[in-house]
Amino acid sequence: MVQVKGVKIGIGMPKICVPITGSSQDEILTQAQDIPKEYVDLAEWRSDFYEQGDDRDKVVETAGLLQCILGELPLLFTCRTDREGGKQSISLSEYGSLLRAVADSGYVDLVDVEVFRGYDTRVSSKREWRVTDACNEKVRNLVEYLSKRVAVIGSYHDFERTPSREEILRRLLFMDRMGVDIPKMAVMPQEREDVICLMEATSLADRLIVEKPIITMAMGRLGEVTRLSGENFGSSVSFGCMEQSSAPGQIPVEQLRYILKVLHGGDAE
Repeated sequence: MVQVKGVKIGIGMPKICVPITGSSQDEILTQAQDIPKEYVDLAEWRSDFYEQGDDRDKVVETAGLLQCILGELPLLFTCRTDREGGKQSISLSEYGSLLRAVADSGYVDLVDVEVFRGYDTRVSSKREWRVTDACNEKVRNLVEYLSKRVAVIGSYHDFERTPSREEILRRLLFMDRMGVDIPKMAVMPQEREDVICLMEATSLADRLIVEKPIITMAMGRLGEVTRLSGENFGSSVSFGCMEQSSAPGQIPVEQLRYILKVLHGGDAE
């Protein structure tokens, strides 16, 4: 279990997170003001959508304004790079500097780290990933630095396919070894069996990674069931949307809250 402000991630009904995806500061703050807090447990600011996302001072300033608006609603900071389906093209050193600056500001409660950001995922036709000592150390140091200030979500996203059950499990376990507080993985299913594969791997990881919540999801229409039934196979957070989604298959937060509450037995803990 990980607690941020009053939200306990990993206990009870999966927590609902809504993305903030404005391109200007005004749009970002307006979206934050429009969040229906009765349906939402967390807010995620996707800074890679921000037109000034490469200006570290402006990003920190905006995070501070978001904190004022969100109040007790925990804020997750995410800079999703183009390598993992995001809009920000940034070097590994710049990426680390940005995350450190935001964590140091005290304006956010969680930070997303692309744990495989510095790894070569295209070393073979199977798109296996190679761990090098240099990359391993850089990511481990970044996670260690951030975790002293915020809760760290370690993430990996594949917008093209669903890896094997063994690879999904291997990546989640690797994130755990790197010291993140919450391992997260999102994949793109091509057939129903891919969705089953993700759910099986998540269930196994949930048994092996003790005392840490896990977040997984299959994207797109095929994967919608994983956004609804996480409590049954081990995923602790579901990402919904307001007007604009940040990933394929996100469900409007009002509908998502209703369905999760029904599946939970009517108790929206």
